[in-house]
Amino acid sequence: MAKKEYESKTETLIQPLIDENNFELVDVEWVKEGANWYLRVYIDKEGGIGVNDCVLISRAFEEILDSEDYISENYIFEVSSPGLDRPLKKEKDFARSIGKDVEIKLYKPLDKKKEYSGVLTAYDENTITIEQEDESTVVFNRSDVALIRLAFFY
Repeated sequence: MAKKEYESKTETLIQPLIDENNFELVDVEWVKEGANWYLRVYIDKEGGIGVNDCVLISRAFEEILDSEDYISENYIFEVSSPGLDRPLKKEKDFARSIGKDVEIKLYKPLDKKKEYSGVLTAYDENTITIEQEDESTVVFNRSDVALIRLAFFY
């Protein structure tokens, strides 16, 4: 199985557990860091996720992982909060972020800049549109965007 299959199967298997506890499944990732593989599940809820929430899901899902046994590699399983600076990835992330300040980092410069910020005004499967502070509009191809997340000003 490949990355997408591990992530997809994990999403399918964990979703009922997430729903049962009134959490939101934010993301699932299968990633290699150093010598180790990680299967990470990011969950959230209104008011934020705590350690006990992560432990609850982790313990319950470890039993499912053991019984399903669909990952052949050795790996570390983690359940985590996505954090405030989580990237926008899914349709629902973009939908709830319309009208909010975002930061965008590009793979390669556009008009000699790789970082932009502004208000997310529109998106579709191919593009992301922001309005900058000077009221100019910039449209990015999604394939050029390395990262987009909510902007927090300190």
